[in-house]
Amino acid sequence: MKEPNITKKSVDYFRLPRPLWRKLKKCLPNKRKRTKRGGRPRACDRSVINGIWYVLWTGCQWKAVHKDWFGVSSSVIHERFQRWREMGIFEKLMKKMVEHYAKESGLGWKWQAMDSKSCAAPLGGEKSGKNPTDRGKLGAKIHLLVDRRGAPLSVVLTGANRHDKIAAIDLIISVMVKRPIHKEQHLCADKAYDAKDVREFVALEGYEDHIKVNPRKADQSDDEELAEKEGSEEHYPARRWVVERTISWLTKRRSLRTRWSKKAENWLALVQFACAHVLLSLAVFG
Repeated sequence: MKEPNITKKSVDYFRLPRPLWRKLKKCLPNKRKRTKRGGRPRACDRSVINGIWYVLWTGCQWKAVHKDWFGVSSSVIHERFQRWREMGIFEKLMKKMVEHYAKESGLGWKWQAMDSKSCAAPLGGEKSGKNPTDRGKLGAKIHLLVDRRGAPLSVVLTGANRHDKIAAIDLIISVMVKRPIHKEQHLCADKAYDAKDVREFVALEGYEDHIKVNPRKADQSDDEELAEKEGSEEHYPARRWVVERTISWLTKRRSLRTRWSKKAENWLALVQFACAHVLLSLAVFG
């Protein structure tokens, strides 16, 4: 007897979680009233965002999304994504999720960390460059600032040929919510951020820095200062692992492992969308 075909006809795996959809719906523009002139009805926003969610996780091309999966054509999904990106919908969503996370779990301002992740960018485009650690191939970087639990608070994109210290100031300035300057705050970073101007700016922003000292930059005349910094790191151990863990969470989404978007704004929108999901998970599960 022939076994029945149990393959599902529709995609059920890649659906936007309902709590995230409720937050996103508040950021979307109001729908226009239908006119009596007729024409094709407007595609459902929920179906469109499910298509975008599918592209985020699978990393497939926009035109590879089949109409039967979500009831919307791939051209409509991509066009709506572009329009929402221009309106700043994904940035608003990430900000809303930071505020939601702060309300549910409380932001851990005392210990923060920042780091970057290099990704290949075969098509090039804005904010991409030759990666010196990957035989000069085109690449881009995701720079991330997180709180004590690893919740993303700020995201910046640069080319793979740009040094990490260049994005450090932009990361601190572009935090989604206002930082409480009067509270004790520590900032952890690796030796790529060991620069005089970065340390000075971090101090002006009210941080106590825990930036790993780069031994190549240390002079013999600075032995006492180097010993003092190393001693402070022993007293306050580095907690950079939280940002590295968050980066690994983000890169589970295939569209963030390799940048196929020529427009940096499109890729940034996908990164912000992924950060919103991470913030939701942290708010629910802690």
